[in-house]
Amino acid sequence: MKNLNVSAHKITTSVTIEDLPTRLDLEASKKTIEDELKDIRKKLGDLQDTMYAHGKYAVLVCLQGMDTAGKDSLIREVFKDFNARGVVVHSFKVPTELERKHDFLWRHYIALPARGKFGVFNRTHYENVLVTRVHPGYILGEYLPGIESVDDIDSAFWDRRFEQINAFEKIIAQNGTLIFKFFLNLSKDEQKNRLLRRLNKPNKNWKFSPGDLEERKLWPKYMKCYEDILNRTSKEHAPWYNIPADDKPTARLLVASILLNALKEYNDIKEPELDDEVKAKLSEYKEQLRTE
Repeated sequence: MKNLNVSAHKITTSVTIEDLPTRLDLEASKKTIEDELKDIRKKLGDLQDTMYAHGKYAVLVCLQGMDTAGKDSLIREVFKDFNARGVVVHSFKVPTELERKHDFLWRHYIALPARGKFGVFNRTHYENVLVTRVHPGYILGEYLPGIESVDDIDSAFWDRRFEQINAFEKIIAQNGTLIFKFFLNLSKDEQKNRLLRRLNKPNKNWKFSPGDLEERKLWPKYMKCYEDILNRTSKEHAPWYNIPADDKPTARLLVASILLNALKEYNDIKEPELDDEVKAKLSEYKEQLRTE
C-alpha cells in the first residue's frame, strides 16, 4: 500500500477548493485499507485509555461535508474500538427554541468533551457560517439585535462571526482541547451516485429527502463558503484537513491516521504513576488478595 502523507492534507496556506482532491489512490485493495484501519483504530483506542487516565487533554473532532459525504459511517468505523466512556458524538440539527435564545456557539460550548475524552461534532459550529450564508434568512430566527431583515446581514456580520469562531477555538485550545477539523471533500458526481443508491435501495430510502436535491442545486454557493471557511479558520491550534471523500474506506483511514500521528507527538500524555507509598506496598496488597 502506498504510504500516507498525512501532512499533505493539512490546510496551511490559502487554497482554491477546485484544486483540492476528492479522491486518493492508495494503490491497495479495500481489504488492505480496512485491515490497516483496524490496526490504527485499536492504537487510538489504547491511546484514549491513557488520555482518560492522564486527564489533561480533551480531543475535539469536527466533521464537515456535503450530504452523503460519509460522516456517520466514518464515525462508526474510526471510533469502533474506543471505550464507550471515552467518546461522545454530537449530531447538531436545526437549533431548538432554547438554543436560539443563546448565542450561536452556546450549544457547541456545552457539548465540548471533558478532559480525557474525545468529542465528535457531526456537523459543527461551522454550519453557522455555511448554511446560514447560503440561506441567510435562517439568521432571522436567532433574534439578534440590529438584524431585522436579510438586508441587515452584511459582510461585516460574517467577519464578526468568523472572529467569534476563531476566538472560541483559541480559548478551548489554550485550555487543553486538541482540535482536529476534517472537511470531507466529496465530488458532485459521487454525491449523485450516492443519492441514487439511497433511492435504489429500499432499506436506504429513509435517508433521502427531496430537500437534498434542492440543496444540491446550490453546490457552487456551498463550495464558495467552504473555501472561505478553510482559508479563514485553519490555524495551527485548530487546523483543517482536506479529506478526499469519494472513497469511504480511504477517507476513514486518512482521518484515523491523522489523529494517531498528531496525538503521538504529545510526549507528556502518559498514565499517572502510583505514589511511592502505594508502589512500595504492591506486594503486600497482592498478598492480601491471595489470602483473603
